[in-house]
Amino acid sequence: MTNPLLHPFAAPFGLPPFAVIADADFAPAFEAALAGARARIAAIAGDPAPPTFANVIEALELAEEGLERVSAVFYNLASADTNPVRQALERDLAPKMSAFASEVTMNPALWARISDLWVRRGELGLNDEQARVLMLYERMFRRAGAALDGAARERMKAVKERLAVLSTDFSQNLLADERDWMLPLAPADLAGLPDFVVAGARAAAEERGRQGHVLTLSRSLIVPFLQFSTRRDLREAAWRAWVARGANGGATDNRGLAAEILALRQERAQLLGYASFADYKLEPEMARTPQAVRDLLMRVWRPARAAALADQAVLTAMMRADGINGDLEPWDWRHYAERRRKAEHDLDEAEVKPYLSLDAMIGAAFDCAHRLFGLEFRPLEAALYHPDARAWEVTRDGAHVAVFIGDYFARPSKRSGAWMSTFRGQRKLGGEVRPIAVNTCNFTRPVAGRPALLSWDDARTLFHEFGHALHGMLSDVTYPMVSGTNVARDFVELPSQLYEHWLEVPEVLARHARHCETGAPMPDALLKRLLAASRFDQGFATVEYVASALVDLAFHEGAAPADPMTRQAEILSGLGLPHAIPMRHATPHFAHVFGGDGYSAGYYSYMWSEVMDADAFEAFGEAGGAFDPATAARLERFILSAGGRDEADALYRGFRGRMPGVEALLRGRGLAEAG
Repeated sequence: MTNPLLHPFAAPFGLPPFAVIADADFAPAFEAALAGARARIAAIAGDPAPPTFANVIEALELAEEGLERVSAVFYNLASADTNPVRQALERDLAPKMSAFASEVTMNPALWARISDLWVRRGELGLNDEQARVLMLYERMFRRAGAALDGAARERMKAVKERLAVLSTDFSQNLLADERDWMLPLAPADLAGLPDFVVAGARAAAEERGRQGHVLTLSRSLIVPFLQFSTRRDLREAAWRAWVARGANGGATDNRGLAAEILALRQERAQLLGYASFADYKLEPEMARTPQAVRDLLMRVWRPARAAALADQAVLTAMMRADGINGDLEPWDWRHYAERRRKAEHDLDEAEVKPYLSLDAMIGAAFDCAHRLFGLEFRPLEAALYHPDARAWEVTRDGAHVAVFIGDYFARPSKRSGAWMSTFRGQRKLGGEVRPIAVNTCNFTRPVAGRPALLSWDDARTLFHEFGHALHGMLSDVTYPMVSGTNVARDFVELPSQLYEHWLEVPEVLARHARHCETGAPMPDALLKRLLAASRFDQGFATVEYVASALVDLAFHEGAAPADPMTRQAEILSGLGLPHAIPMRHATPHFAHVFGGDGYSAGYYSYMWSEVMDADAFEAFGEAGGAFDPATAARLERFILSAGGRDEADALYRGFRGRMPGVEALLRGRGLAEAG
């Protein structure tokens, strides 16, 4: 039979034909797609005609279309619904895909043609977007090692292939540790747990074919367990399992992989003439230099640490009142913070969750997008890759804009975290192509017949990822190189973090936060208490994040550490990290940094973007309200539709008229400047 992955998808809106795709189709599809892409690249490089923007850059933009189609389906499934066959193929593909990328970006004839265009760029009559795309190609090839020769060229290829293998192994090891650990809970072990946590533990047991209740390492289950469980011994066991992911010894231990990854990244940077991998990685970002990143992080670290230490004293006193001596431990913080939140704000997460059903929060995210950008969402009946996934057609004024897919529940076949990806990106080159965007989350699955209820953090995650999806769905550019989220890493989080603010708009909650059983709106008093508590425990949240970002930066700023765990401990000690607050992502499970190259030396980007998102949301307030149409139009024009067609700071200035300072961020987190 014909391989369904090797032809343009004929399903409505270009959706992949999931119902007829088998795992056995992927390997031959990749083989054929790679061969086709190689032939097209060779034709572009060997074209006897003088190089033009059309026969080089535009041709390159379309040369890998078939490979991108196969890759989009496979890698989305490998992340969201993997199995042993897919994992084996993912390991096999890692060096092959890296080798192909090196073949392209280190092709001397191709580099010569791009370089010729770059030298003559002033004569080519390019429009602004074309000039930007040419610059990005020249920079991409140069930074990939196109100008290297001889032994340095061959070593660069080998380094990149090995890094691809290591990052795949790192991610699969982490998934294995998360999938395989569970803690059976006897009835006495449920002490203190509210109904929604008990239900989540029962659903987790059902999913694993067990009776009763189990605790897993799904964040949406383990975090509320740490908050509510009155069994300190079980909180400790759960916390230790959570932080030990990737560091349990044996075949899934990631510590050696992390050391090798850091050493190879340093070698890669030095082959290209950079002093460190951080210097290399940050050159094209908004921050530009490691020092600029450190300056921002330390400006936030000082007031955050002071706030956390003040909170630690309060929580320790609460623990003493319970008759527990010794230090406040990491498995105690969330428990006593939750009790403090209830005491100071009269706010109980168990009271809030019935008003934050998954369907209601999806509706809230959609409604905000309608009020801001005129988007409409219609449920789409389509065969998708998993029964949990659901789809909507997105339209505006009756015209098709995109397809949006939501895949919200945790399962053993899905890697942890939450992310946005695409099955297809937007472009106009070669004909209008509209995007298919995906949000993947790991919310606790409800018991059959019951609605899925979200925590406040879960609801924030849903809005965050939907902000990324809007960036992809509203893209309006010609070239794939600058489409959607193809922007600087420290700019890509702006749309997602900015969209989180609409969750806190009182009229949004008044309209959508309705009780899952009665349909009654959230009581006014509860709504006010919820919003008043939005800055609660920001010392903890900021410290655990900034500690991770500073460790990431330090790992990549100088010589690669021979023992990353020892170096991690040194960095945290030098910062004075409070004992009861671990870094959010310790090295063995720091998938952002070691599960791929995206956030390496770049985990700071969430904070960098938060400087902008806090200031950007204030623009709506200054204009008169969260749904001011003129401000929303500027946001779409300069940020959401623009992709990467200009430098990030130029796009932000276009929206706001100036660059922001850190003050709005500190106000938003309730942190005073350090004295």
